[in-house]
Amino acid sequence: MPKLTYKQSGVDIEAGYEVVKQAKALALKTFDKNVLGGIGGFGAAYDLRGYKQPLLVSGADGVGTKLKIAFMLDKHDTVGIDLVAMNVDDVVTCGAKPLFFLDYIGTGKIKPRITAQILKGIAEGCRQAGCALIGGETAEMPGFYPDGEYDLAGFAVGAVEKKNFIDGSKIKKGDVIVGIASSGLHSNAYSLARKVFFDVGKYKIGQRVAELGQTVGEALLTPTKIYAKTILKLAQALDIKGMAHITGGGFPENVARIFPGGGKGGAAASMSARIEKGSWPILPIFKVIKTVGDIAEAEMYRTFNMGIGMVVVVAQKDVERSLKILKSNQARAYAIGEIAGVPKKDNGKVILE
Repeated sequence: MPKLTYKQSGVDIEAGYEVVKQAKALALKTFDKNVLGGIGGFGAAYDLRGYKQPLLVSGADGVGTKLKIAFMLDKHDTVGIDLVAMNVDDVVTCGAKPLFFLDYIGTGKIKPRITAQILKGIAEGCRQAGCALIGGETAEMPGFYPDGEYDLAGFAVGAVEKKNFIDGSKIKKGDVIVGIASSGLHSNAYSLARKVFFDVGKYKIGQRVAELGQTVGEALLTPTKIYAKTILKLAQALDIKGMAHITGGGFPENVARIFPGGGKGGAAASMSARIEKGSWPILPIFKVIKTVGDIAEAEMYRTFNMGIGMVVVVAQKDVERSLKILKSNQARAYAIGEIAGVPKKDNGKVILE
């Protein structure tokens, strides 16, 4: 009687080796001169040469239930971009340049074809962000995930000179809020979006929707925009006072975090962020979700990005210059509000008007 093996229990070590080979080839294309060593060791090293007083800024995030769309379409080459975006777009809000990225893929059974697509997207995301993919982990866990499904997590580390660290402490009344356009839903609120399209609207994943100009699946799988390079160019040209990555929680939760002290007392106690609705184009997908799901406008703004993926606070004198720089970097941007004084009851709030 043959002896029991690891492979018979559901873990294929050879498939894992194949994934490592694929990862090495893709990762090497993202390396810069600061990466020490290669892929395959127990740790990865990165040289902080060029910095005088570096502050390290880190972030960790996943893709969430947007992955369900990838499973439905059997298309896995864009969710890796989402994974990188959700991390580096957080890190850059402090003015930090994303330096390196690590990924985690958990699945019931490693399927090299699918894993190769995921890794291709991750490498592309790192290329767009200007950071190196220096490591990661693929875990095969039989019986833990439904067949054909997986989960993704990512970890980004960036650096910024201490004197250039952006923490909102310079924000004052009269400053202007500039919004940079999103590419769509990005990677947030997919539990609600899927309910609207598939449970309420009874749409099929491949159904073309006139208002969207594409199929439901194509619209829902549009990759998250990566702002890192554009934001860093803007930061080199002028003084950015604060930034917010508009993710889950929409405007009310995320914009409030740019105030000094994260919107909790202190200098923030006499400020509010006033956002002017209608000052930027609302993307069609949000209009469809609102109509089909019969969702209140307030709920839309506190759940989705509504077409603005990143918010930047600058002085009034820098507004036009900011818009010009962003436009020259293929980013659609709009002056969407201001930092204002408020009655005590509105301290630190985000007011949509």
